[in-house]
Amino acid sequence: MSSSLGLKSLLGTESLTANQIQTILDTAFYFQKLQEEKKPLPQSMKNRTVILLFFEASTRTRSSFELAAKRLGGDTLVLTKEMSSTEKGETLYDTAKTIQAMAPDVLVLRHPSAGSPNFLDQILKIPVVNAGDGFHEHPTQALLDLMTIKESRGDVRGLKVLIVGDIAHSRVARSNIYALKTMGAEVSVCGPPTLLPPQADRLGVKVFYDFEKAVKEQDVVMMLRIQIERMNRGQLPSRGEYARFYGMSSRILKLCKPEVIVMHPGPVNRGVEISPEVADGSRSLILNQVSNGVVMRMALLHLLTGGEPKVPS
Repeated sequence: MSSSLGLKSLLGTESLTANQIQTILDTAFYFQKLQEEKKPLPQSMKNRTVILLFFEASTRTRSSFELAAKRLGGDTLVLTKEMSSTEKGETLYDTAKTIQAMAPDVLVLRHPSAGSPNFLDQILKIPVVNAGDGFHEHPTQALLDLMTIKESRGDVRGLKVLIVGDIAHSRVARSNIYALKTMGAEVSVCGPPTLLPPQADRLGVKVFYDFEKAVKEQDVVMMLRIQIERMNRGQLPSRGEYARFYGMSSRILKLCKPEVIVMHPGPVNRGVEISPEVADGSRSLILNQVSNGVVMRMALLHLLTGGEPKVPS
C-alpha cells in the first residue's frame, strides 16, 4: 500500500525527498490553520484505529499521536512494554503479528533497538511510523522541528542550524541533520568529543567543540537532552561540568544573533542543557515544538492512510 506521499510507512527522514517533506509540512500547516480558526477538522481517521506500541517512556510523542488520531476521528490503543506479552518472552515479531490480526490501520512504534520499525514494516501490511528506534532516527520529531523553524523564520533554506550536546546517542539529531540538509539548511554540531560520533563530519555537518565559538553566527540553536541511560561510564564527567561548557545560559545567549531561536525536543534537564531563564525566555520555541507535534502527527496519519495532501489557504 502506498500513500499520497508515495510511502507505505514513515521510517526515517534520511530517504525523504524535499517534495515529500514539503507536502508533509504544507498539510501540517493546513491542520494548524484550521485549529487556530476553530474550523472543523477533516475526520479522515474515522473508523480507523492507531496502535501505539511503546517500549520506551514517552510524554510528548505518545500523547501527541493519541491527540492527533482522536482529533481526526480515530481510535487509539496504547501498549507499553509492561502491558505487552514481551514481558513473558514473546518476540517483537509475534507481538506485531498478533496486533495485525486485530486489524488496526496504523502501528506507531518506539523501541530501543535500531531498525525495529524497518523490521516490522517488512512484516506488516499496515503503515508503520517510527516514533524513535535506538540511536537511529526519530523522524516525526525532526519534521515538527522543521515546521517550528519554518513557522518562525519563513524558510529553512540557507539558515545556519547548530545542534548541541549528546549527538552520539541522539536519534533526534540524526533525523534533524538529514531533514534540515534536504531542505537546504547549513547544519553544524557541537559537543564534547566523547559525545560526538566518530567522524561526525561524514554526516555532512560542520563540527565544533567550543560552544562559545559555535553559536555566534547561528540562526537556530537546538539543544539536546543528555541521555545518561545510553551512555558508557566516563563519557560525561559530571552534569555540572557539562552545563558549564555546553549549557545554553543567558551568558551564551548574549553571544548569539539577536534574532536566534532556541529549541529543545524535551524532556529538558533544566540547569544542565538549558537554563530556566532561556527555556522560558522570548527566544525559546520549546512549547511551540510541543504544539506543532500534534498537528504534524495529524498530517502524517492523514497522509499515510490515504488522505489527500493539503495546502493552507
